[in-house]
This record gives sequence, C-alpha cells and structure tokens, in this order.
Amino acid sequence: MSYIKGNFRKTIFKSDKGYTVGLFKVREIDNEIEEFINKTITFTGYFYELNENDYYLFNGEFKDHERYGMQFVVSSYEVIKPTSKDAIIEFLSSDLFKGIGEKKAEKIVTVLGEDCLSTIENNPSCLLLVPTVTEKQKNIIYDNLIKYQSSYSTILFLTEIGFNTKESLEIYYAFKDKTKDIVTDNIYNIIDNVNGISFKKIDALKSNLNVSIDDDRRIKAGIKYVMAEVANNVGDVYLFKDELINYTMRALDVKDYEKIENSIIDLISIQDIVQLGEKYYLKSYYMAEKNISKRLCNLSKIILPKVDLKYVDQVEKDLEITFNSDQIRAVKSSLEEAFVIITGGPGTGKTTIIKAITELYMSVYNLTYQDLVKDVALLAPTGRASKRMSETTHMPAATIHRFLKWDKETDTFAINEENKAEVKMIIIDETSMIDVNLFNSLLAGIPYDCKVVLVGDYDQLPSVGPGQVLKDLIECDMFSVIKLKELYRQAKDSNIIKLAYDINNQTFDLGSLSLGDDLEIIECSSNNLKEYLKPIISQYNKSDYFKFQVLAPIYAYESGIDDLNIFIQNLLNPSTDHKEIMYGEKTYREGDKILQLVNMPDENVFNGDLGYLDVISTKPKEMYVNYDSGRVKYTPSIFQNITHGFVISIHKAQGSEFDTVIIPVLNKYSRMLYKKLIYTAVTRAKKKLYILGEIGALQKAILNDSYKERKTTLKTFIIDSINNFK
Repeated sequence: MSYIKGNFRKTIFKSDKGYTVGLFKVREIDNEIEEFINKTITFTGYFYELNENDYYLFNGEFKDHERYGMQFVVSSYEVIKPTSKDAIIEFLSSDLFKGIGEKKAEKIVTVLGEDCLSTIENNPSCLLLVPTVTEKQKNIIYDNLIKYQSSYSTILFLTEIGFNTKESLEIYYAFKDKTKDIVTDNIYNIIDNVNGISFKKIDALKSNLNVSIDDDRRIKAGIKYVMAEVANNVGDVYLFKDELINYTMRALDVKDYEKIENSIIDLISIQDIVQLGEKYYLKSYYMAEKNISKRLCNLSKIILPKVDLKYVDQVEKDLEITFNSDQIRAVKSSLEEAFVIITGGPGTGKTTIIKAITELYMSVYNLTYQDLVKDVALLAPTGRASKRMSETTHMPAATIHRFLKWDKETDTFAINEENKAEVKMIIIDETSMIDVNLFNSLLAGIPYDCKVVLVGDYDQLPSVGPGQVLKDLIECDMFSVIKLKELYRQAKDSNIIKLAYDINNQTFDLGSLSLGDDLEIIECSSNNLKEYLKPIISQYNKSDYFKFQVLAPIYAYESGIDDLNIFIQNLLNPSTDHKEIMYGEKTYREGDKILQLVNMPDENVFNGDLGYLDVISTKPKEMYVNYDSGRVKYTPSIFQNITHGFVISIHKAQGSEFDTVIIPVLNKYSRMLYKKLIYTAVTRAKKKLYILGEIGALQKAILNDSYKERKTTLKTFIIDSINNFK
C-alpha cells in the first residue's frame, strides 16, 4: 500500500455512486517513484466530493492500465488541512467561503495565526477579533468550515470502523449529516437502509463499536436476518416461534431463549415482524402474499366479452395446427378472463399456446404487429426462457427483471406501483420459478386491469426464492386453470418425454422402458463415472458447447459439480497455449464455458445465462465472456459473478432447454435426490438424454416424493380474499 499527497485538479468521470476518475497533482509520495513528484497523474476510486482548493492524502497503489497507462487506484483518502500561511489564505478566500476575499483571509491568518482553522472550529467568536470581520461573515466561515469537514470526517470515521470507501460513501449518501449518530446508536440500522451491506458484514464489525454478542440491537437484526435466510434458502414465508428462536440461537450463538423471545415481541410492536396466530412473518413477505391475493382477487372479478370461435379457427389455419379441447379453452380463456393459469408437462404444447394467444389477441382486436408488441409483454424468469419465447412467437420477450427495469445498485424496480408499465396483457412462461417477492413486484408494476396469463409446469421444482407461487395459485382452486394433458404426436414418439411422465407417475421400470436414439441409461459407479462420461463428452468440441449440458444435483465432493467442471474443462479445453487466470481455487482459460450467477441487467446478462470465455487479459486482470445478448467484461471485483458452465446445477437449468442433457445419478447424491429434481432435469433435454450412474439411486429418487412442503399462506389469503369479496 502506498500513499500520495497533493491537490485534486479535475474530474474526468463520476458515477452516481461516487466512482471517480480524475487528475491529481502529486506533491509528496512515500516510495521511490520520484518521477511523479510535481506531476499530474490519473487516479480512480470512490469519493463523496473533491475540491480543487484542498490538500489530500490518497492511500492505494499504482497500476499500469493497458489502455489508460499508469493510474493511482485509491482505496481510502482524507483531507489534510492546509498548514502553511499561503495555503490557508488560498483556502479561506476560495469559493467555499462566499464574500471572504484574499485580503480579509490574510488578516484572519495574521491575527489568529497559522493554526487559525482549528481555533475557529473550537471558538468561532475569535473571528470577531479580526478587523472588518462581521457577525454574518463569522457565521459563514464557521458554518462552511464545519460543513466542509463533516463529510470527510464522517467517511474517515466509517473507514476506521472497518467499511471500505465504497461502503462508507453508500452509508453517507443514506444518512448524510446524521451518519455518525445513527451508526453509533445502532450500526445494524445500516442493513435496512443501505443496499448490499449485509448482516454478516455489520456483525463482523460489532466489536469496533463495543456491541456485545447478546446486545438487543444485534439480536433484533439477527432475527430478521435469520428469517430472510430461511426464506431464501428453504423457501418458507413464515416460521413458528420455537423454530425461529432456535434458528436465531444457533446463528447468533446466543443461548438466552427469553431474550430472543422479547426481541421478537419488540419487532412485532414496530411492525418489522407480523404475527398471525402461531405464524411469524417478515413484514415484506407477509405484505407480498397479501398484495398478490388482493390483486388476483380483483382481476378474477373482471368480466370480459366472449371470443367468437371463428377467430380461433383462423389461428388454427394460420399456424397449421388443430387444437384439442384443452388447448382451445386455454387460448380462448386467455382473452375472455383477466387471470388464467395454463399448466402442463413436456410435449403438451405450452409454447405453441403462447404463440396462439398472441395471434388471437392481434386478430380479435384487429391490431398491427407494432400494436401487438406495445400491448402484450412476453416475460420469463430467465434470459434463456425469454429467448425461447421470442423464437417461438417471433415477438420480443424479456426477463421479468428487465421488464421492471431493475436497478442492481439499489435493488429497486423503476416500473412499480407509482410508475406502471403501459401494457394490456402479460404472458409469463416458466412460472414455477417465480418467487413471491418477484410476483408481487410484477403485479405492482402493471395496470390494475392488465390481463395476466401464467404458463408453467406444476410438477417442476419451485422457485429458488421464498414461496411456491404457481403451486399455491393452482391449489387454491379459485382461478381458471387449464391443464394440458394430451401429448403432441412428436412428443408421443419421444422416449425422453415418456421417461419424464414415468418419473412423475412414479412408474419407472428399466426393464419395460423403451430405449432409443434419444435416450441412453448407462450403469456405472462413482468410481468409474468419468470413464463413461469421457467418450460422451469427447464427441463435442468448443463449437458444440451449447448443444449439450451436464446437470448434477450437488456442488461438493468427487463427481459433484465443481469436480466434474474441472474434469470436462481439462478434457475439452486443456491447458496448452491458452491464457489463464486464477480466481480463488478456480482456473479460467480462454475457451471455457461460463455460467452467470447473478443478474446484471445493465449488461443484459442474467442468472443462469451461459457464455463463452473469449479473451483473458492479465494486465489489467479482465475476462470477456460472449453471451447470446452480447459481450460482457469482468474485472476482479465481479469475478465472483461467474463460474464454469460445463456442469451446472439442476436448479440453474430451470427455464432452459438443451439439445443433449447428461445427468449423473449416484448414491452419494442421495440427500439431493427426489422426484421433482429428477423430473426437472430430464425435461431439460430436447433431442438426447444420457443418464449415467447407479440405477438404484435413480429408482430411489423417483420413489422419493417427500419433497419438503414450504410454509406459505398465499393459498389461504386468496381463498379468504375471494370469499370476502363475495
């Protein structure tokens, strides 16, 4: 770590969050690079505000950027008060102190001495000892001096606690001049007011503010943290009191049951937690379920005109399809009712129905294609699912996050209750993946009379996030639910689809299963899995990366996702002349298959997207990944947003389809083997499916229908809402 001292000269670029590129005149430096003394250099970093009249200390390091040359990357900084007579006169006569010219500034220094700034801070009335300084000017000098010092001293205070400069700026933006008081009073207040700063981060710094392990403030924040963690990792929207207290005791290492119980009571009193009988909710989850039930209740009561069958007949002719009775009802209901659910397994024509609905809408309302695109939004939870919708319908489709204009910095949606999207109908595919929070946000962002059509497979895995939206909406038995059961002719000939239905019906029998060109089940053990995997994978080269996908249920252990990724990387993309870059324990090479792990809407790349690692730069460290949506640059600060994509989890594969799917099934995966998971994996394959492993493990998985029921109340809230409406 080095430091430089000197003067800020010019801003070249500054983001809304304070990231700044600028010019700096170096006056002093702590190392041997004397060539920079009295030279103007480029610097980068996070800053609240920079002033040309100030003298700064920047901590950081020099980095040679291949495009922009030598830069000083600032990790922390502070303002140094001017100390020489000339510097103080220049400072007091600057624009910071309106009406104080150079002559008056000189008089102040002459009378009060070169330590005058500290003297003024401690006793502003001393300025009245200076001839011609008025009461008004005294107040101007003192107020602006304190205000000027405040932001920098606050940011310095936050960095001394343990926050980095970026975090310190975000905290200061949230609280401004109240920052010190709020943070000192309760550092855990930051969690609810500053996006991206977690309970774990705050809790790691608690000792710096003398917060004990059983401090009431820590326990209350910890309870909310535990409830959010359970919701996001297990899917439960509420908890019972005993399990909430026990979870909290383990997470916080606090043994006082009564103290945690009292903290829960306090959180209920301020409405951070909602108690409903024996159920305890974080308020946001409770309100999400309540809001959804109210909105859908209102939608279900809207009366719309019937659709003449002649329009359906015309759509059949246009698409050269003959609909069965369920499909006709699905297409007609989508225009005759404001809220409709269409569900069905693979091969039942769900994607074709989406195309038919858009064609019918355009025909009934006599619209041009441009009008249709304006009125109807096609949405999906993932980028790959939205791309598939677009390819099927020949209409634009988007992820829900992109449609709602998600801002990752603030974790908010620009399309919301106060700024609704101008659409008349939304059709959402892969609805089983939508959690309760996202669905609530989506309903809030559309007009109250906007038609909503949900399309999904009831038997697939539920959302990664809290709730089980599709399941609850179907099981409440309060809405129009059209179940597509009849298979298309092509689907009837598919061994993959036959296997999927056998799995779902728990009627799997290897002896009676018809294996063919599209399905191979290969028996092997964990000891020789890779031997059998190798010839299958070796059929492919880099140009075929996206024609096949290996899906596995767990990350850890030998033959887990991480281990198999290394195996396939070395098989298809070995270390030869490729550029490599290390991040943690992973080695990335040019030519690797890459999986995106988080949503990055600004780059039009989303969680679950697969790409190709095109270029690696070592000076500076950068990786460039090509996705269907374009090329994305990754710097070390966001390397954690990607991983290898040769093998991905079954959860990550939801919403995607691949020509060929390869699924290892081993007894060592046992805790993650159950019917819904295997069914979801099998239904990702379009043309070819390989299952490798132990047949006993596969049979156990298919017979294991004991998938943990999630704790939700959406179904109950909907029934109550609709019954009360009547």
